[in-house]
Amino acid sequence: PFTANRQFKSSPRLVEAAEGIYYYSRDGRRLIDGISGMWCVNAGHGRPEIVKAVQSQVAEMDYATSYQMGHGPAFELATELKDVLPGDLGHPFFVNSGSEAVDTALKIALSYHRRRGEAGRIRLIGRERAFHGAGFGGMSVGGIGPNRLPYGPLLPGVDHLPHTHDPERNAFSRGQPVYGVERADALLDLIALHGADTIAAVIVEPMSGSTGVLVPPVGYLERLREITAEYGILLIFDEVITGFGRLGAPFAATYFDLNPDILTMAKGLTNGVVPMGAVAVSQDVYDMFMTGPEDGIEFTHGYTYSGHPLACAAARASLTIYQRDGLLNSASDLKNHS
Repeated sequence: PFTANRQFKSSPRLVEAAEGIYYYSRDGRRLIDGISGMWCVNAGHGRPEIVKAVQSQVAEMDYATSYQMGHGPAFELATELKDVLPGDLGHPFFVNSGSEAVDTALKIALSYHRRRGEAGRIRLIGRERAFHGAGFGGMSVGGIGPNRLPYGPLLPGVDHLPHTHDPERNAFSRGQPVYGVERADALLDLIALHGADTIAAVIVEPMSGSTGVLVPPVGYLERLREITAEYGILLIFDEVITGFGRLGAPFAATYFDLNPDILTMAKGLTNGVVPMGAVAVSQDVYDMFMTGPEDGIEFTHGYTYSGHPLACAAARASLTIYQRDGLLNSASDLKNHS
């Protein structure tokens, strides 16, 4: 994935073991895993507790469908996640990756407005330089040109906010850049252009990670929250990278003390051990889906491996380690002692 395959095969970079913060190559070298796998191995490789949890689960029940059925580990994980999610976010819908989480979040946003009788809200707003995975929805709201160009127009009804990278004014900033809050007001221009009653959701990474680590300017996220709330637009935080302690708090929404309507997560959810993602929604969004006939499917969406038992086992063990060892806040502690 995202690899020049012919070039790679001419000189392959292969690893065959991992422990702690290290990979071990086939020729015996020890390599520091400087990006934690891909921002997902938040507690280090080979944690015995996670290994044991997955081994025990596969011995007891290796797989169970989540279609018209259920199993305990998924509901237990959902309950435990509520303890670390910010605000009133809860009721996670389980998927298998960050890409699937984003596409799921966009579908939730569109369906939410239809249930409210606002079927005209079909437009989705992303941001330049953003990465929201490799699904059609995520690439459509994403803003990385080389990722989008090979695939034509992608989804219709998508627009983009300007990015916040401003080195001329914010070079050598420490912490959040001072300048740039006004870039959130570009959303008002899109509202004027398209009409607020056509916009379903705005999706942003609270702190971007794929085209450089772009820290939001002071007041920028708060301004986005203010505008979206005023015009009835859902705000989605894509926390696939920033979730589970990357900013020194359980989530970026926690760090910035903001409550998005929808939050996506993946990567660190299982410490990278088993693929898994999830989408958490506010109580208002959840309640909107819990209307209509009780025997009707509230959200016609899901995947074969949604809430996979092994992924649930890995996630629950990971959460235990994160909380027990203080890893959800340790980055903040390190900064304060540096």
